[in-house]
Amino acid sequence: MPEFIDAHGVTIVYDVHPATEPRAVVQLLHGVGEHAGRYGALIDALTADGYTVYADDHRGHGRTGMKQHGGDTSQLGRLGPGGLRAAVAAVWQLTELIRDDNPGLPLILLGHSWGSFLAQKLVNAHPDAYDGLVLSGSSLLWPGSLNAGALNKRWNGPGATGVEWLSSDAAVGEEFLSDPLTTTTTLPQLFGIADTVRLLGKPRRRTGRGIPTLLMVGRDDPVGGPRSVHRLAEAYRTRSRFTDVTTLVYPGARHEIFNETMQTDVRADLLAWLDQRFPSRA
Repeated sequence: MPEFIDAHGVTIVYDVHPATEPRAVVQLLHGVGEHAGRYGALIDALTADGYTVYADDHRGHGRTGMKQHGGDTSQLGRLGPGGLRAAVAAVWQLTELIRDDNPGLPLILLGHSWGSFLAQKLVNAHPDAYDGLVLSGSSLLWPGSLNAGALNKRWNGPGATGVEWLSSDAAVGEEFLSDPLTTTTTLPQLFGIADTVRLLGKPRRRTGRGIPTLLMVGRDDPVGGPRSVHRLAEAYRTRSRFTDVTTLVYPGARHEIFNETMQTDVRADLLAWLDQRFPSRA
């Protein structure tokens, strides 16, 4: 279980899942309140198709959070010293480590939910570092486009668990609630007002290069949903001048498309998009 120390002295735990003959590397960024261990099926599909995967447990989350907070599960999701800026800096530190480990291989940034927000920040700050961008369950990070309210609102009622918004597969919610490394505390509660506001920001103008970008979203995703993701795609086209931007919307799917009933199709779509842009070296 490799790890590194960030600028504030926090130990960041990550995993490397090597492909046998890698064509590219994927840096996987998980969402708020969860951890990289929830992406096993996706990671297996990527490595089998020739993509080495690096996946960390972000600041305050999963195994990193357990070390950081002395095993206190009630503190999971809290970012600690440096807050959001330090969380972004730590995932950038992992990018630099990946580049050092894999010279010459393309690097794709794949972020889900809050991980997709971190990915947007990284691409804005370091557009030259990434060769592909995949955002799942994302949103344009702007008032009116990002839902900061009750995410489970449309599914609340007698017998609701509060996590129906994650997936239409009830087992996903049950597993999330029984996982000792997850938390249902909301992002604004975990991060506070200042760091929640720091999430806001649009794609950078004129990055100077085009990064192939894939946006994947469930039609019933309450975080941003298709309308917000289409706005994000348009911002990448018009502001960042990206010419290769694809949006895929999944009917009947909620927030976690990689844990949805159609997850096999979602993974196949992702691999087809990647394979077109990052051909096998064999």
